Amino acid sequence: MSFLLAASLLAQAAGSAPPPADLVDIVDAMAEERGDLTPVLVLGTSHLSSLPKDFPTERFDPLLDELEEWAPEAIAIEGIEGVQCDNLRMFDPGNANSYCPDPEPARAALGVSMRDAQFGVMDLLAKPADQRTIAERRRLVGLFLAIGEPESALVQWLRLPEGERTAGDDLPAELVAFLEKYDTRLNENVVIAVRLAVRLGLDRVDRVDDQMSGSDPKDPEAYGSEISAIWDNAPTKQRIAEYEEWDAAMEDGSMPILEWYRRYNAPSSLALAMAGDFGAAAGARTPSDAGQTYLAYWETRNLRMVANIRQVIGTDTRTLAIVGVSHKPYYDRYLGMMSNIELADTEGVLGGD
Repeated sequence: MSFLLAASLLAQAAGSAPPPADLVDIVDAMAEERGDLTPVLVLGTSHLSSLPKDFPTERFDPLLDELEEWAPEAIAIEGIEGVQCDNLRMFDPGNANSYCPDPEPARAALGVSMRDAQFGVMDLLAKPADQRTIAERRRLVGLFLAIGEPESALVQWLRLPEGERTAGDDLPAELVAFLEKYDTRLNENVVIAVRLAVRLGLDRVDRVDDQMSGSDPKDPEAYGSEISAIWDNAPTKQRIAEYEEWDAAMEDGSMPILEWYRRYNAPSSLALAMAGDFGAAAGARTPSDAGQTYLAYWETRNLRMVANIRQVIGTDTRTLAIVGVSHKPYYDRYLGMMSNIELADTEGVLGGD
């Protein structure tokens, strides 16, 4: 969009002509005129925890190769950051137990409070990475555990020289044992995000999930059965059948990882999720409005997740967002509304046509 068009839109808004229907078009036009929009790549994924426990994670290397070539400067993951986890422990301990790692062992071992740990992380990250001592880098490992962000702790741990990956007074044996066990986790936050961050020399990955967006159903007893009935539809059945076929082929090695990800991120597949899950909920009429309750939760959660990603992006941080595949269309929509961001072509990055 040219500067003349931007100026025209601005003049319209000033009153010399009717303003554009969407006043943010003025901002979009001027951002496009400035140029240098920040690329953001949204990678939808199946949750890898559903794979067989002995699945060889080196099979994800071709995916990591493509993502490394795209070279993100930040990686956002579907996890709840430490401050919200502390809030959940006070107000919603059930969700906290489900979604949040326990930071207390690290806080006790290091003798720090949540506040101390947060400020400690901020202070150390403010120092150029090549100027941090080994002691400071080990301290950062423990502090990330103390704020409840084990993926970033693992990034720092794996970036230490191999001889420094040992227990000591600064990192007691129980914390090292936790990290070594966490490193074997079969989920996308470790297998993809952590491994990629280490390859790229990043300091951390960013947890951007939100689990404080729920609303109480009008009739909790009816909610489950109503939602199940809403999801009993043709698009959902087709999507599940496709996933089962693709997963079996990927697991037995007949479908390459990149092809698996291309299929999960294809618009035709994502459309089935939108129609059978959220679309069905949006169009449903039930006695307790279960579909509307669910949709309100889902849209609020995604708005807050994307707001967290926008904060990660800041002024111009090239960002990869890794998220459960059903979130991807919402991520794309909401991120696509940002004036100085451009969405990368996921299928293209994955080697599609």
